[in-house]
Amino acid sequence: MAEDGRHYSEHDDRVSGNFPIRKKKGRGPFRWKMYSDANHKPRNRGGGGGNPRLRFEDEDGDVAMNDHDAPRPRFSPYGSRPSRRPGNWHDSEGGPSNIHVTVKPNSERGSSNNANTRRNWFKITIPYGKKYDKTWLLSNLQSMSSVPFNPVQFHYDGNKALFYVEDSTTANALKQVSRRIIDKDLYRVVIIINQSAPPSSVSNELKAEEIVHIKQCMSKRYDGSQQALDLNTVRSDPDLVSQNIEVVLNRRNSMSTVVKIIEENIPELLSLNLGNNKLYRLEDLTDLISKAPGLKILNLSRNELKSERDLDKIKGFKLEELWLEGNPLCGNFRDQATYVSAVREKFPKLLRLDGHDLPPPISFDVETPTTLPSCKGSYFGTEEIKVIVTRFIQQYYSVYDSTDRQGLLDAYHDTACCSLSIPFTQQNPARSSLGEYFKESRNVKRLKDPTLRARLLKHTRLNVVAFLNELPKTQHDTASFIVDVSTQTNTLLCFTVHGVFKEVDSKSRESVRAFSRVFVAVPAGNAGLCIVNDQLFIRNATTEEIRKAFVTPAPTPSSSPVPTLTAPQQEMLQLFSQQSSMNIEWSQKCLQDNDWDFNQAAQIFTQLKAEGKIPEIAFVRQL
Repeated sequence: MAEDGRHYSEHDDRVSGNFPIRKKKGRGPFRWKMYSDANHKPRNRGGGGGNPRLRFEDEDGDVAMNDHDAPRPRFSPYGSRPSRRPGNWHDSEGGPSNIHVTVKPNSERGSSNNANTRRNWFKITIPYGKKYDKTWLLSNLQSMSSVPFNPVQFHYDGNKALFYVEDSTTANALKQVSRRIIDKDLYRVVIIINQSAPPSSVSNELKAEEIVHIKQCMSKRYDGSQQALDLNTVRSDPDLVSQNIEVVLNRRNSMSTVVKIIEENIPELLSLNLGNNKLYRLEDLTDLISKAPGLKILNLSRNELKSERDLDKIKGFKLEELWLEGNPLCGNFRDQATYVSAVREKFPKLLRLDGHDLPPPISFDVETPTTLPSCKGSYFGTEEIKVIVTRFIQQYYSVYDSTDRQGLLDAYHDTACCSLSIPFTQQNPARSSLGEYFKESRNVKRLKDPTLRARLLKHTRLNVVAFLNELPKTQHDTASFIVDVSTQTNTLLCFTVHGVFKEVDSKSRESVRAFSRVFVAVPAGNAGLCIVNDQLFIRNATTEEIRKAFVTPAPTPSSSPVPTLTAPQQEMLQLFSQQSSMNIEWSQKCLQDNDWDFNQAAQIFTQLKAEGKIPEIAFVRQL
């Protein structure tokens, strides 16, 4: 259940409607009076007055043990009565069952109950958590949670990731993390908290003396010369049977005990035989990948594995030999070649399967992991372009982040156009964190209506600046800016600005966003650069971008890219710039090349201009 009390049906934060629970008894237009409608006194099982249902921890009452708050079934006076024995509270996974159970008061419970069953346990569910790596998910949860926690019995169930925590403080802290973690696909990670019975790994924990006997049994079955451990039919081992110890490797507590013993005593294990153990799932074997990374031979023959998809849980092993014969999955293939191909897809380095040699794998020797090149910084092409674009960006965003964006009128061409777009999402726009931008989003990949497309494209500088004034007030982190100049001609300059900003208006205070903005600008004589096309794309910042945002102070730009000039030189520079119509940088370059001889510099300038050797960019001025 999410923090606002609703269940989530999709990973992209969509919520289902709150359908009212029907209170009518009976079906159709006819409603017969039932036994439960008669006037009778309700049984007060817990006593204590008031509203006993609010005191579910200390008093007796009907507690829904499933994950969802489903309404209780109508009482049937003549039907079979459900068993009230407390021995069937959990399903085989250790989670709550889909029945309603009457919990007896503490005074009526047997003293033999384990102390763990009286703790407050909570099940943490991450919808669509299957696509996340366990290490990535837990490290992000730990870093965002205000309370350190120990995840108990982490596992995947279908598309969900689940684990347990044992106190309400930790559960509440994790509840606050919901939707604060953003994955690489820009989805927010939803966390659902449900009160739960103790997980099976806790409620069925092996005793210390039992673990000692299991360790002795494994020692007897270990061949040090071959670094091989034989746990074939371990449940029937005479030494364990004589001690009345059940090692059922399908149970999480048994498999986790075996994995821990391997980790602590024989991490160099090369061969493991788990045949004849009735294994029908391999989730609990996943932890062994990091505990015994050198494992090369694995025998899973004569178990109950039904699909080759079960092998996905252990494909992290670099196996050279695998045994699967005797499992139902072997009958799923039309021929031996298809079987070998499917298994080898999981284990590319496999050389033997079910005791038969396989042809050498055809693969490229790329044992060292390939890494993508590191992200490069800004690209301007030339130093002159860098000076102009950098100053333009600094002045543009200083106005954009001010309380009045009317000053941007001078930055846009009379016929300029502008558009905004955000990523497409299936969820209700009103609930989207980018909801304020949705109505103006011109995402042409999804927007098919030509009339709406035309309306969302803003034309003329007056309309563009009026539109920008309506957007939320912002503060950009200029230290995060990366600028790429993609096109440069004498009459056109195209560059893209990437970075992050935060919204500082009252509606969405301190919301950090990421953006990419493409400017197409042209020279405009003394007016400097004029924007003719402005495309703004806004998305939610990733967790990493949020972490780095506004941490590094923005570099303070110098007022001039050249050394300090004397007063006569500054006066000469301003005069030369006015008469030549060149910008300050090019005017200074011309004067410096002629040893600050004004007349000689003017003569050279006139000659070069007549020959067409002075680039147009020399006449482009800053805003």
